[in-house]
Amino acid sequence: MAATFRFRASLLVSLILITTPSQCPSFASPSNPNLESKADSGGSDGTKFWCAAKNNAEDSTLQTALDWACGAGGADCRALQQGGPCYNPQDIQSMASYAFNDYALKNGLSNTTCNFGNSAAIVTLDPSKGSCVFPARSV
Repeated sequence: MAATFRFRASLLVSLILITTPSQCPSFASPSNPNLESKADSGGSDGTKFWCAAKNNAEDSTLQTALDWACGAGGADCRALQQGGPCYNPQDIQSMASYAFNDYALKNGLSNTTCNFGNSAAIVTLDPSKGSCVFPARSV
């Protein structure tokens, strides 16, 4: 376990050194104006939005995007660390979803900030599990 963590940490440091957000175009996609206008309208219907990993996304794609989000992307991934409320290395989809959601909320939740190589999408179903609570954007 410790060796795996050290390897991922060194890989993450390497990724940070050679990658900047502008060099990650595969994590962006064209926007969906209809969804974004609803999310950005400032309406008061109480709808909540999250960014979550897609069910059909490959684990390797999710891991790469998770590493980017927690590194160069600047997501707050402390809850994903061992002992944290969202730490579950057997559930890469949930861990990636937490990082994706934090990144997207910090960068203006949209189809562009919630894409991660087409491995994530904006959802209205709360992805929180147990004590791992995901912040949401309400409109």
